[in-house]
Amino acid sequence: MTILAIDVGSSSVRAVLFAETDNGVELIEDAIVQKAYEFDTDKTGKATVPAIFLRDLIETCIDDILKHELASSISAVGMATFVGNILPIDDGHMPLADVDTYADTRSDDFVDILSAQMDTDDYHQRTGTILNSAYYLPKLKFYERQSPVIDGFTDFASYCYQHWFGSDVPMSYSVASWSGLLNRATLEWDTESLKYSQFTTENFPQLADYQQVKQGLSADYRQRWQALKDVPFYLAVGDGASAQVGSGAIADKTATITVGTTSAIRKVSTETLPLVPAGAWSYRITAEHHLIGGALSEGGNIFAWARDTLNLDDVDIEVELPNRRPAEHGLTVLPLLNGERSPNWRGDARGTVHGLRLNTTALDILHAMLESVALRLAIIAEQLKLEADVKLMASGGAIHKSPAWAQIIADALGRVVHVLDEAEVTALGVAQMVWCAENGVPLQGSSPKIAKVYQPNLDYTDIYKALIAKQKLLYQRTENLD
Repeated sequence: MTILAIDVGSSSVRAVLFAETDNGVELIEDAIVQKAYEFDTDKTGKATVPAIFLRDLIETCIDDILKHELASSISAVGMATFVGNILPIDDGHMPLADVDTYADTRSDDFVDILSAQMDTDDYHQRTGTILNSAYYLPKLKFYERQSPVIDGFTDFASYCYQHWFGSDVPMSYSVASWSGLLNRATLEWDTESLKYSQFTTENFPQLADYQQVKQGLSADYRQRWQALKDVPFYLAVGDGASAQVGSGAIADKTATITVGTTSAIRKVSTETLPLVPAGAWSYRITAEHHLIGGALSEGGNIFAWARDTLNLDDVDIEVELPNRRPAEHGLTVLPLLNGERSPNWRGDARGTVHGLRLNTTALDILHAMLESVALRLAIIAEQLKLEADVKLMASGGAIHKSPAWAQIIADALGRVVHVLDEAEVTALGVAQMVWCAENGVPLQGSSPKIAKVYQPNLDYTDIYKALIAKQKLLYQRTENLD
């Protein structure tokens, strides 16, 4: 039997088939369909994507994967999506605006307003999130101003399921936890937070754990996807949650580092209600599994921006970077080109390059920018108080594409980094979670293959500590600038 995993990332959509085994799932190498796209952005801070357009991309991927010879053996479907997304809907569940993503900063003005009204420390521990434009509460204030006719809100995955099944579908605890409105203790919408908006719990979907399934497609989709007409669809989970499972980092003494379009470090706790470190967040994988970590708005997007903007197409970056010592560029960089999430959560933060000289080269700037992202990941590791013996599992398109950057990250963190030999870690995690639910076994991580292990150069430890101190000082000097 096979499991279909749908992975809705922030730059592409995938449909992937996995074979079920006695101990989990395995990727079927020729059963991957992918469609690329981009968020719609502008200078106002908008970062959105049309709901119907993105749903059509998913549906096209499903159409194509169902042509595979093993599609008739699909026993279940699971989904992961980029999270922190919110979709205003009318009373017929039709979109009233585009999908508003975690990267959209148009609600920044309301963060300061709400911060002055609320006990932000209490909010942080109650919901596991920082008051920031990446989450729902400031966005609700933004939409109150934008439109008085909104009947409710949902997330993109629940919108898709509602469309495919023609009936209401709960939002999973996992997806809801990325909204900043899930009460960590009760696993219900946080009524205390909603007091600061004109909306109530009635304006949001019901909540359930991911194991709850939806089965029996609507007439149009039964005809279109006959192989799936009576197959159970498990509730969608956050992409960070599924990537943690796919990385095999569920057990103690394991953590993940993900460097895709953006980047993050995460660990799992099964305590009843673990304390959330200052500046970090706590989401859910399941009702019992807390995902604690920090995320940057920076990752492969910084590499792509620097390569394209600095016209480095003719430079063999992977040859040049390993021959350079840390900080030899003489630059200090804040790579905050899209605002800041961890560790300080300043949506109004801006990037800067300090120390430019007439002899500064394009490669110098690229090197400094890649180091700067690694330094910010090291700061998150400090916040999480990761023990020295924690096994760090790494994945993401950006870290796979650049061994040179992977080594920089290992050096900056001063930790061994195990880069996974899995191109579809998020989808693998979805399929593994579905397999566990299907077989009635406790959640367990996958057993991914390791592509390469990067040992940190401990001769660079003091250099990187000094660079972290310089970056923090530059941040302090620039944080009040417009």
